[in-house]
Amino acid sequence: MTGISIAVRWVLASALVLGPAFGGLAQDAFKSFKQLDSTAKMPKLNAFSATPGNPNAMTSRDVTMEARLTSDGAAMQEGLSWRVFSPIPGEDGKLPLVASSEGGSADFQLLPGNYFVNVAFGRAGVTKKLAVPAEGDMEKQVLVLDAGGFVLNAVAGSDAPIPSNKLSFSVYSSEVREDGERGLVMADVKPNTIVRLNAGTYHVVSEYGDINAVVRADIQVEAGKLTQAVLQHKAAEITLKLVSQPGGEAIADTAWSVLTGSGDVVSESVSAFSTMVLAEGEYTAVARNKDKIYQREFTVKSGENKDIEVLMRYDPQLAGVKDGQQVSQE
Repeated sequence: MTGISIAVRWVLASALVLGPAFGGLAQDAFKSFKQLDSTAKMPKLNAFSATPGNPNAMTSRDVTMEARLTSDGAAMQEGLSWRVFSPIPGEDGKLPLVASSEGGSADFQLLPGNYFVNVAFGRAGVTKKLAVPAEGDMEKQVLVLDAGGFVLNAVAGSDAPIPSNKLSFSVYSSEVREDGERGLVMADVKPNTIVRLNAGTYHVVSEYGDINAVVRADIQVEAGKLTQAVLQHKAAEITLKLVSQPGGEAIADTAWSVLTGSGDVVSESVSAFSTMVLAEGEYTAVARNKDKIYQREFTVKSGENKDIEVLMRYDPQLAGVKDGQQVSQE
């Protein structure tokens, strides 16, 4: 798509580091990733009176519309959703839809009068008041979206890839409301998916797994640019196993609890293998099997996925040893 360049940003925890732009990929920037199909909601509009007259005596006029990401950019050729609304609300209080179009530039036949025109590009959009004269020249209508986008991903540790099915993102507005919360823009955004937004700053939350591996960053969307942002998680995937001897088979029907160093429970499950993603830190695994309880302290290090075995027997040589060894047993 003409007029779009790519900027690369690495987000380490909450720090944003800008990389170089790749102009050679500009034309296909928004074609290189999966598209997130989404139509922006029509913003609230104040209705105004249509041009008076007898519509039956009027002749439709040809109206051509095009949209650009920036004022000096080229006309967009795809990915647009056009909607033309009457300015007079219907009985349901909504503005009636007069015409619509999908793709790039749009051509409409409209009766003389006043309208609202909305064009959306993903979650980016702009609305313009349009007056169609009964006679005289009708100029091409150009709407400037002032929009760009970003593609999100994340790593564990310095560069360990994270499976896409264990990673999700939420996008919020940068402003904090009076209640201390931010407005949600998009939820459950998958990695390597284009998010198209109006230019501005957005607060992105990345979740690795579903327990406590969460990082946040503020990301700037620049008009006409597609930004790649990579967030860094300080977390790892851990699998807990209750065994009768080191390297032995996992014991079935085991109830698991995982506690933080301060004693807060972060996970509970029942299975032979309990797999989870945990943020970097100190934890205690508690295994309950039949009428007995076993436990072990362990340490999670960023990007280091590993199995944690909890032994069903007491070994004096291992007792009290942390990070990979037994603390207390039966």
